[in-house]
Order: sequence, then C-alpha cells, then structure tokens
Amino acid sequence: MSENDLQYLKDIKEKSRLGGGQSRIDRQHESGKLTARERIDLLLDPGSFVEVDSLAIDESVPGETFFGDAVVTGWGQIENRNVAIFSQDFTVFGGSLGEVMGQKICKIMDLATKAGVPIIGLNDGAGARIQEGVSGLAGYGEIFYRNVQASGVVPQISIIAGPCAGGAVYSPALTDFIFMVEETSYMFLTGPDVVLAATGEDTTAEELGGANSHTVKSGVAHFSAKTEEDLLQDVRALLSYLPGNNLDDAPVQNKGDSVSRVIDDIADIVPDDSDKPYDIRDVIERVVDEGTFLEVHERFAPNIVVGLARFDGKTVGVVGNQPLYLAGVLDIDSSRKAARFVQFCDSFNLPVVTLVDVPGYLPGVSQEYGGIIGHGAKLVYAYAAATVPKVTVILRKGFGGAYDAMGSKHLGADINYAWAGSAIAVMAGTQAVNIINRRELSEAENEDATRAELVENYRSSLEHPFIAAGKGYIDDVIDPRDSRIKICQALKLLETKSEKGLPKKHGNIPL
Repeated sequence: MSENDLQYLKDIKEKSRLGGGQSRIDRQHESGKLTARERIDLLLDPGSFVEVDSLAIDESVPGETFFGDAVVTGWGQIENRNVAIFSQDFTVFGGSLGEVMGQKICKIMDLATKAGVPIIGLNDGAGARIQEGVSGLAGYGEIFYRNVQASGVVPQISIIAGPCAGGAVYSPALTDFIFMVEETSYMFLTGPDVVLAATGEDTTAEELGGANSHTVKSGVAHFSAKTEEDLLQDVRALLSYLPGNNLDDAPVQNKGDSVSRVIDDIADIVPDDSDKPYDIRDVIERVVDEGTFLEVHERFAPNIVVGLARFDGKTVGVVGNQPLYLAGVLDIDSSRKAARFVQFCDSFNLPVVTLVDVPGYLPGVSQEYGGIIGHGAKLVYAYAAATVPKVTVILRKGFGGAYDAMGSKHLGADINYAWAGSAIAVMAGTQAVNIINRRELSEAENEDATRAELVENYRSSLEHPFIAAGKGYIDDVIDPRDSRIKICQALKLLETKSEKGLPKKHGNIPL
C-alpha cells in the first residue's frame, strides 16, 4: 500500500468527520446544538467509539456528496458495556433520511440485535429527503420494522436533540424510552403551519411538540433536560440499571445498604388518616437501596410514580400510587403510564415492586368518554401477563377494582403484604354506608351520629386487612417499619422464579 493510498484514506475520513463542513457545524453551534459526533463523544466512554459506514455516500443530489451521508453509526461502551448507536447529522441535508441513511441505520440496528446490545438513536433531522421520493419513506418503514423486531429483545433509547417530524416520530415512539432537550428539540406529526392551515389553531413548534408538551401532556417522552450535556449523562444513568438484552442480567451495584434495615421514621412520613396526602417518593426512597431510585415519566400522570431502583444491589421496577395528586386514584393517563412500565420490566426480566395506596378509579364523564375502561384494562393486562417476580405492599388502602389492578394476588403477584392498619374493601366505609345503610340513615334521628357509628362498624367488620389475609389474598400483615426487610426477603426467594404462560403466539392487549 502506497503513501498516496494512505493519505487519500486519511483525507476522505477527515472529510467524513466534518459532515456538511465547518460553516454548517458553526451554524449548528450557533443554534445551541451539538453536532452528531460531539453527542456521541459525550455519551460514550472516551475513545470507545468504533464507526462503521463512514464512507457511504448518497449521490442522489447532484453536486452534493458527503461521505457518511446524514448519520454517524457505530458502537462503543458506556461504563464498559457495549451499545450500538446512530446519530443523525443535521449539517448534511438537514439530517433528512434518504436511501443510504436508512440503510446505515438499519445495518447498525441489525448488528445490535445480533450482538444483544442496547440501541441508542440520536434524532436531529428534517424527515424524509424529498429529493429521493419514496426511498426515504421506505427507509423509515424498514427502521420501524426493526424497532418492532428488537422490542423486548434489546433496550431501545431515543434521544430527540432537534427536529423530529412527520413519519420520523414513529421510530422513537416504538422505542422504550424517549429523552428530549428543552427548547431545542420537538416532535410532531404535522408542524405549526400545517396545523394552522388545517384547523385554524395558531401554535408554535415548542407548544405543539416541545419537551414540556411531551413530558407533561402527551406522555410521549419520558425524560427531559435543559442541556444536551445533562441529557446525555441522564441516558448513561438509565443504562446503568438495564441489562444489555432480554437474556442478560442487569448490572449489580451493591453499595452496602443492609437488607435488614428497619424504616424507623415511616410513621412520620405516612399519616394514619388515609385522606391526608404524603409523597410516595418518601416511602420509595426508604424501602429501596439508599440513593438508587431513578424516576421514569416523572412529569406525566403524577398520580402514579414509576421508576427503577435497587434492592440488595439488583435492579427492580417500582410502581406506587401518589396520594399527593388526585389522592392517588387511577385514571386514563396513570393506567397507561404504569402499564407500559410494567410491560417493559417484564420484557427485560426486572422484578416489579408495587406500593399500593389507592382509593379507586377516577369517576367522571370525560374519563368514561376517554376510554378509562380500555385504558384501565391495560394495567390489569400488564400485571396479569408479567411473569417476572412481583411483590406488592398495600400501605394504607386498596379499594375497588383499583385494588385488583395494582398488582394484586388475583393477577398473579407472588408475594403480597399489607401494613397493619391498612384498609382493603370494595369501597371506603364513608361511601359504603350511603349505599348499604341508606334506609337507616334516612330514618335516623341524628344522622351524623348514626353515620359515624355505621362507618365504624363497617371498618371493624369489612375494611381491615385480616379478611384478605385470612383468605390468602395477603401473605402477611406487617409492621410498616419492616417493609424493606420483607420486600428484600421476597425478592431473594423469587430470584429463581420460573413461570410460563399458556401456549400462544401472543395475547391481545386492549390497545
């Protein structure tokens, strides 16, 4: 091989690294965004990136040929664990997807599923490349297909670092987690101009599809950060909890928090009065290994909290009703949120710990018209279908159908506990007496006194946890201070759990 050959290789590799050229890189920086390669360098362990297809070229646009086209692909390490990655390059054709770019992304996705490593996609593009006609659309379809095939096989993470519009949004929507940068990224099917022309609604890209819109209102995105640098560190943190694929174990990080730790201050955190609010995060942070709770979907459907944590160093998914918001009731959004999370945990063999403090389902015309029956059934389906270890603790109350839906024994939970003093019933006594004691109340001389007596009788006869414990629906009634101990013991037992469902292609979840 001659020196000329080596110099030529060096020159075209350098040209590939510059993407659309220095002037376009400068414009990218001026807009407050990093380049495709800068993002990769920040996300991966230093020096670990191995690029592939840097010399691929798309010659469909006369006079404009860029080595590598509009995406950088390859693999590298995060905390010494392999990941596959593609990063769209906005400096080349605005990051638009043409035939070559689609082929590059599909190729690295195929490699990831073969190797059993997570797929991370950095999205910053203008959609399908108009000049190539149907080729761009075909590319998106091929990517969607691979997203579906990889679902439940390897973790898939999407980072929205700029525009993501039209058909391009469906690939991130098919992945497990979506991260967005505040004020510089957005997702929508149709932009503000089209919305204005079609519906008369005047909006902006940020209002229509910004990070705030999708982490709070739609629930499409799971995480957001103010800067790309912070967001990329958040991605690294998430991956530290996840296995590389559905046959691997998640990394174990045991920092010495005793499994025998008693939660002495639990009574100070959770009021005895079941109508008084508290922050379920305070309970979660006390039962899990200290400092390990990573909340997912924090800003969406705040009446339920979901996230990843560790018990005895091992990753577990945690679901808990949040009495601070809507008293912790289940509604459309919280059911969707929790169902999706439980299904993810089951896909990657992560046990699920459920902390129950639920008064029921949210009543109302808007909920019924919005399909609470179907959406609520998603949560029931997710718990019933999950074969991973499932441990449930009823903290203060579990009423009505929501008791069933929140990881009850009847949906296949393995170990179920209830705190001493908790309530389990069809409904709370204050509501029940209005139905079953209607006549007595109407005929009472002192309705308030009669009501108080009837409520107390109901609580003492039907609302306590010992009926459920007597029937085996609850495995034990426990001292709240022992919650961590009991959960750790259950998870230790269930490490060797093996459960297979009935033979079938797949179930029909109520989508």
